[in-house]
Amino acid sequence: MTAPRLLGVAVVVPARDESDLIERCLASIAVAREQLKGIAPEVRVVTVVVADACTDDTADRARRAPDVVVIETAGRAVGMARAAGVDEAMRHLAQLGVDGSSVWIANTDADSAVPPRWLTVQVELADDGADVMVGTVRPDFADLDAERIAAWTARHTPGRPNGHVHGANLGMHAIAYRRAGGFDPLDLHEDVVLVQRLRDSGAIVAASDAGEVLTSGRSVGRTPGGYAGYLALDLLGQRPVA
Repeated sequence: MTAPRLLGVAVVVPARDESDLIERCLASIAVAREQLKGIAPEVRVVTVVVADACTDDTADRARRAPDVVVIETAGRAVGMARAAGVDEAMRHLAQLGVDGSSVWIANTDADSAVPPRWLTVQVELADDGADVMVGTVRPDFADLDAERIAAWTARHTPGRPNGHVHGANLGMHAIAYRRAGGFDPLDLHEDVVLVQRLRDSGAIVAASDAGEVLTSGRSVGRTPGGYAGYLALDLLGQRPVA
């Protein structure tokens, strides 16, 4: 796929009852936006938080952040929330005069903090021909015990991204996203399902740890599995065999 040079970035953040962490997440995105602006001032960036079935003040806290669009949904499915966020961000970019064929979609999670180069890395990969960026994540060691820290560290070598798919650090060109059908309304593994369809569609997928994202190390997540389940059970081989 040959895509035009990027003129817009849609940052999408699904959130469910993340009042404790949403402000940290958005502050980190603001820094990444500023760094991208410094090297590519022509690229417009829209950040959308999707507060999905929240029972706390996540949406209110997100609205206090500058340059953030907040929508509220009740689907109780992270895939549905991500898809709604993409659609909303694309609408806002269109209003700014950015054609949908020149947009990159950057996905993270509300319990995560992105590094300053997070958006810059993705735009550079897109300029080099990537249609999809599969990025690495690192759990917050403050949330883990010593055994889990040792197990995680043993499995991860800096500079050698493992290619695992994480919604907290996933980017793709809007053309590729639409061609693959977008996020399904799933409450788990919506990111893995989409990346597989992207691969099947012929998209060029780049694995990278250059913009590694810090994410919560909690053992009970907002979905019935996902990364929290991995940290709680799979990391130490404790998940029961079905």
